[in-house]
Amino acid sequence: MESTPIYISLAEMKRLGVQLEADALHNAAKEAWSDIRLGRARGLKSVLSFHEADLWSQPQFEAYRNELHGERLGWKLSALSSVGARYAAVKVVGANAINRLMGQSRSTSTIVLLDGFTLRPLCVMDGTEISAARTATYASVVLELFFSKAENLSVFLFGAGPIAEQIIKVLGHFGSGIISNIYVRSRSGISAHQLVERQGKALGIRLEAVADNKKLCDCRLVITASNADAPVFETTEIYPNAIVLHLGGDETSASYIQNVLRSGIALCDDISMVSRRNSQSLALYFSRMGSTLEQVGPMLGVSNLADFRDASAASERPILITCVGLPMLDLYVAAQVYETWFLPDPHTASSPHSSSMA
Repeated sequence: MESTPIYISLAEMKRLGVQLEADALHNAAKEAWSDIRLGRARGLKSVLSFHEADLWSQPQFEAYRNELHGERLGWKLSALSSVGARYAAVKVVGANAINRLMGQSRSTSTIVLLDGFTLRPLCVMDGTEISAARTATYASVVLELFFSKAENLSVFLFGAGPIAEQIIKVLGHFGSGIISNIYVRSRSGISAHQLVERQGKALGIRLEAVADNKKLCDCRLVITASNADAPVFETTEIYPNAIVLHLGGDETSASYIQNVLRSGIALCDDISMVSRRNSQSLALYFSRMGSTLEQVGPMLGVSNLADFRDASAASERPILITCVGLPMLDLYVAAQVYETWFLPDPHTASSPHSSSMA
C-alpha cells in the first residue's frame, strides 16, 4: 500500500524533541557541497517581490511604517527547488519584516521533501528553523575552510535574529580552541543584548553585545546577517584582510567591494543565483552600473565558493563571500532531519509518528 506523505508542523517538531544538531547539519551541508561540485545536486531559486506602497496603503499596516526605519521590508515570496543524489525538495518562503512587529517570524518556510527518482512527496515540514540552521552552515563551512588552524580568532556578527542565533550556536560548537570573542551588533542594540543573555552562558566563548564598530578592526571573520537597508560598516573600520561572510542584503559598501575586486578575493555560493536575485551588495554593485554580476564578475575574478581551493590566501588578502542561500543546502539539511527523526519504519505500514501528524 502506498504511504501517505506526513505533515510535520513546528509544534510537532518541538513536541517530539527534534534537535538540529550542529555536527549533523554541518555534515549534511558538506555532502551537499560535494555533490554540487560533482554535478549531482542542482537547484533553482525564484523570487516575487512586492511594492511597498501596496502594503502601506492598507490602513491596518500604516501605523507600523515608521517602526521599520533602517530595516528592509523584504516583502517577497520565494520558491527554491532542488534535486540531489537521493531526494528532491521545494521550499516556499513568505517574508515581510512587518510580521516581526506583530510578534511573528519575519519569514516562514515550508519544505516539501520528495523522492529523487519518482518525485512523489515524502513529507511536508515546517522549514522556518531548518532554514535558519541551513544558513548557519555557511559559517561552519567558512570556519573549517579558512580558520581550522587559527587561534584567538575574533568574530564580528551583524544581526541578532534567528539566523544570527543559529550562527552563534554553530560557532560555539565548532569554534572551541579557535574563537576567543564574538561581538554582536544589532540596529537597536536591545536584540543583541537579549541574544547574548540567551546564548552567552552556555557558549564557552566570550560573547559581547556592542553598540558600535570599534571592535571590528580586531576581527578576522565578519558575518553580516542583519536586515539593514544600508551598509553596516565602512572600509576604514574593518580588519584589512578580513573574511566577510555576507548573508544579508545590501549591507556592504561599494568602496569595500571595489577594494576586494582590486586586491582581494570575491566568492559567491552561486554567481548566477546571486546575480539574478540582485538584492545583495555585490550584485547591486554591478547592476547599479548598468551591468550584471554574472556578465562582468568572472572577468574581474569573482568565482563560486565550490570552485575555491586556495584557503592559504586567507591571511594575505581581503575576502568577500556572498551567499544567496542555495536550494541544495535546504534539500540536504531537510533530508537529514527527515532521515533522523521522521523516516518511516520499513517494517511497519506507516510512520511511527504519522498518527499524531494526520
